[in-house]
Amino acid sequence: MATASVQTRLKVQLKMAVNRLRLVQQKETALAKAQRREMAGLLEAGKEASARIRVENIIRNDISVELLEILELYCELLLARIGLLDAKECDPGLEEAVCTVIYAAPRTEIKELHTIRDIFVTKFGRDFAKEALENPDVKIPEKVMTKLSVQPPSAELITLYLREIARAYNAPFSELYTKEELEEMERQENGGDDDDDDDEPSSGLKEKLPEEPLPATSGNEAVRRLSESLEPPKSPIAISPPAPRSSNPKPELKLPFQKDSPTRPRPRPAVKKDDEFDALQKRLDALRTK
Repeated sequence: MATASVQTRLKVQLKMAVNRLRLVQQKETALAKAQRREMAGLLEAGKEASARIRVENIIRNDISVELLEILELYCELLLARIGLLDAKECDPGLEEAVCTVIYAAPRTEIKELHTIRDIFVTKFGRDFAKEALENPDVKIPEKVMTKLSVQPPSAELITLYLREIARAYNAPFSELYTKEELEEMERQENGGDDDDDDDEPSSGLKEKLPEEPLPATSGNEAVRRLSESLEPPKSPIAISPPAPRSSNPKPELKLPFQKDSPTRPRPRPAVKKDDEFDALQKRLDALRTK
């Protein structure tokens, strides 16, 4: 019964911790947005030195939110594997999560994490908790240790934050562009000037190259073109068949004057091919002599 009661209590505290961690993250994120607007106002007012000092609060706030997110994931992992916590010794797959909660809980203001830490210390013993506190590099990830450190942010990180804030709010900043971006912009400007010098003006007229003479058409090609010109033109009216339906999947177009019996083709008037060919040959000879 004692084990069941401890497990039930731990499960309840883990659920409450997950909800509290999410709520705190939302509040901290909203506060960070308001602080970013204030930093943009300082940059617009030309108070860049003051902005560099006050932006450290935003950086610390973001690091705190990232830490809370990691702790939330660990609590969800412990909640999903709550059955493995029945043993007297901590499961190797949960040592990282348990040690991280024991080490990080006193450095947060989440009361549920403090309660979970006390449950772990009571369950796994003080020696286990002492090892997690004295040798954090062994059981706790480096990313958690980095976010729990109290070292001030570097000058490079401060510049990066102010640059992103200035770009987001269109505020002036002395280091708005990096050296690589400035070099790229200068390279594009120089390249654009060179291209403009080499290119011809858009309003100028380009000199046309002499066109090659068209090859003389052969007699067979001329006969084909002449026969195509003699064919009657197609009717401009096109009648499409009805759309297929379930009752008539393959509709056919039947005109009022169309008969079911096949019609015979009308005989074409006889044309004197010799006369046409002779006349066409004379025209070709006349064109070649010109």
